[in-house]
Amino acid sequence: MHCIALPIKGNLGIRQSDTCIRPIHLKYPADLLDLSRPNEGDTRSMYPELKLFIAGQWRTTTRTLPVVNPATEKVLGHLPCASKSDLDDALDVAEKGFRRWSRTSPRERSDTILRAAALMRERQEEIAQSITLEHGKPLLQARLEVIRGAEFFEWDAGEAMRTYGRVIPAAHGHKFSVHHQPIGVVAAFSPWNFPMSQPARKIAGALASGCSIILKAAEETPAGAIHIARAFQDAGLPAGVINLVFGDPSEISSYLIPQDPVRLVAFTGSTAIGRHLTTLASENMTSVLMELGGHAPVIVCEDTDVQTAALSSAIRKMRNAGQVCTSPTRFFVHENVFDEFTSTFVERAAATVVGNGMADGVEMGPLANERRVPVLTDLVEDARKSGAVVATGGARHGGTGYFFQPTVLTNVPENAQIMQEEPFGPIAIINPVASLDEAIAQANAVPYGLAGYAFTNRADYIDRIINEVEVGNLSINTLEASMPETPFGGVKSSGYGREGGAEGLDNYMTIKHVWHSAQIV
Repeated sequence: MHCIALPIKGNLGIRQSDTCIRPIHLKYPADLLDLSRPNEGDTRSMYPELKLFIAGQWRTTTRTLPVVNPATEKVLGHLPCASKSDLDDALDVAEKGFRRWSRTSPRERSDTILRAAALMRERQEEIAQSITLEHGKPLLQARLEVIRGAEFFEWDAGEAMRTYGRVIPAAHGHKFSVHHQPIGVVAAFSPWNFPMSQPARKIAGALASGCSIILKAAEETPAGAIHIARAFQDAGLPAGVINLVFGDPSEISSYLIPQDPVRLVAFTGSTAIGRHLTTLASENMTSVLMELGGHAPVIVCEDTDVQTAALSSAIRKMRNAGQVCTSPTRFFVHENVFDEFTSTFVERAAATVVGNGMADGVEMGPLANERRVPVLTDLVEDARKSGAVVATGGARHGGTGYFFQPTVLTNVPENAQIMQEEPFGPIAIINPVASLDEAIAQANAVPYGLAGYAFTNRADYIDRIINEVEVGNLSINTLEASMPETPFGGVKSSGYGREGGAEGLDNYMTIKHVWHSAQIV
């Protein structure tokens, strides 16, 4: 065994505590990692074996799907697809797991979650390598994602011991009390853009509340969820509390959601699919937690530090190749500073280093899958035909891999498709506005309300933006939208319910009122 020191450097809009991480000494077999040659040789040794996890056991199936490295278009492995028999097994053991886990003390639940989170931190480099291989994001961003996922677990582990009820004053001989109890088996669905931290949110909330969970993670990026399941297995989580399945999303959702043991559907993904799953759940009066699409506005006021705001915005826009539901996308810039902001933004965006996320110095990797390339191309072309200016980018990048150029569109008309449709890629829209009134109106002119941002130091502007911009998460002078200790979720077509913060367990619990009378009345 060899010890590898992995210093974490840089800043990607993550808080100081995330970027100033002490070097971590990890132990791996010598043949597992060769960090001196990240882009050469067989990468399969850095990628986990792909299996389902049901009843505390790993299993394969005869039907599989290829998992492709989006930077090289090479197959990393073959992912087993769950059959109805596998799903029936998962439902059965999840129900049994719930009965056991819900009776486990909050302290023990918390301790188990913390043990698993510690293992994820210890295995940070192994997990990050897997994420970069299957998703394409730069390795530094993948490392930070692992830490953020561990933080989600650590926060909810603390919340597990704070699911307080209350006693309500009543007449003599009577007692009113309120109890918070785990809702039951959770069917959860996580997206491909954050292979580790998105499954972490779902699993953390369920386990901290005392629920069991069946997670259908994304087929394009399964490794993050697999690493989480491994960590909990090694941490001593009882069998059946976590179950991990893969396969056709429609098949799995349509089969799982109507089943009686399932009491909550937790989903992160597009608004269209979220509406479909909500409809399925409603037919059985099953609760839902929906974190759906966004189209985040950024209001740039005339009093801000224009250069700094533009540079920060250009860097943040290209993080994760823009494949973030909270990605700053629609920039509404006061006309007095529009030219300065735009020129600085365009220059920095055009300078973004695009390439294989395993290579040093890369700032933006490929899109996660091939189908996104023509979608973005069509959105750019439609904007161009509508009268928008393509200030930089606008097309596929390179010949191999699913790369797209960092793109900036300016003066985009309201009738352009991209003004209403979330691009979910490295495309920024920059339009001038004459006033804060106009900026707020434009910010609210979409059906989405997940995240919004503003750059200003004026107190009167800040008050108006807080009160009038229709989003669930608002950030001023920062482009970070969410932390483990803050509630995260949207309004309007961006969903309902919250993950994280003191509110993060609410959806995973039921509220029971108890009226105890000392005598029969």
